[in-house]
Amino acid sequence: MYYTYMLRCEDNSIYTGITSNVERRMEEHFSKDKKCAKYTATHQAKKLESVWESENRVLASKLEFYIKKNLSKQEKESLIKDNSLLEKFLGEKIEAQNYKSIKIK
Repeated sequence: MYYTYMLRCEDNSIYTGITSNVERRMEEHFSKDKKCAKYTATHQAKKLESVWESENRVLASKLEFYIKKNLSKQEKESLIKDNSLLEKFLGEKIEAQNYKSIKIK
């Protein structure tokens, strides 16, 4: 399984990425580990906001790409509040049924 995630940074920006292990990846971002993303190295990660599970890396990467390139900040904020909006915002670009929203603890 692969996961596409959105996390909030201290400056209120939203970072979107993919991983095969959410817990490990969040530890890298939050601790600014040498493996954290360039973006989170300069924008302190604050909170994991949304996670979607997909069958493989290709699907996870596709969702990451379309969230990053097609959604405005306001749409990303709406998607964080209501994960079911994935179909509304990206239905023409992706097959939303390929992604399962995961509850964040």
